[in-house]
Amino acid sequence: MTTSEPQSDRPVAAIVLAAGKGTRMGGDLPKVAFEVADRPMVNWVVDALRNSGVQRVLLVVGYRADHVRSLFEGDAAIEFVEQHEQLGTGHAVLCCRDALESFDGDLVVLAGDGPLIRSETIDTLLRTHRTASASATLATSNIEDPTGYGRIVRDGEGRFEAIVEHKNASEAVLAIHEVYPSYACFDAGALFECLSTLLPDSVTGEYYLTEVPAMLHAAESTVEVVDAVPAEDVLSINTPDQLAEVDAILRSRHRTAATEATP
Repeated sequence: MTTSEPQSDRPVAAIVLAAGKGTRMGGDLPKVAFEVADRPMVNWVVDALRNSGVQRVLLVVGYRADHVRSLFEGDAAIEFVEQHEQLGTGHAVLCCRDALESFDGDLVVLAGDGPLIRSETIDTLLRTHRTASASATLATSNIEDPTGYGRIVRDGEGRFEAIVEHKNASEAVLAIHEVYPSYACFDAGALFECLSTLLPDSVTGEYYLTEVPAMLHAAESTVEVVDAVPAEDVLSINTPDQLAEVDAILRSRHRTAATEATP
């Protein structure tokens, strides 16, 4: 796979969320350490970032942090940030603020349990973000069955308005098939400014990163949405059956790539 370069000289880094246990997976491994296509799923995510030219990667670890660190033994370029309490995705990103204190650029934020992410999707996300000089850019997907996913709500002109979690959605919002698969890019300063005032969810007490784009929109900052994620790539891994399904997709994808590369 060829390596592409970021779309400008503006610095870019990435935060990969990898602190969770994954209780429905069975066993005591951290969720991101489960293997798909013979590699821990989080390694596929890091590879996609690097193939897109993103070299600075911060990995947020929590449950069995030492085990996750061991997956990148010898890789001095990975920076680890510990989330001592799992208080939501917004809190996980906020844990990276000190490590990024002197960073002035764009931050790609991905989930470590999404090994189907493609470098081409990250390229499109960054290109759109920078062309629009956006504070936040979300890569979305339109899928046949959006059950369980956060929906993208747009205004009458088709612009971003909010991400609404499935459990909080009205019947009208539940009918939306455009979902947020946790692929985002933020201006670092704007992101951490919002996170510093983010309130916890009234039900779970957790801090959700999905609230930040709506906060930026309300402040009249530019929030872009690009439908750039193939529906197949949205598959999440929460159970052994889903792990097997994603494993089969990755193996098929790489068999196809190997065949196409053969003279």
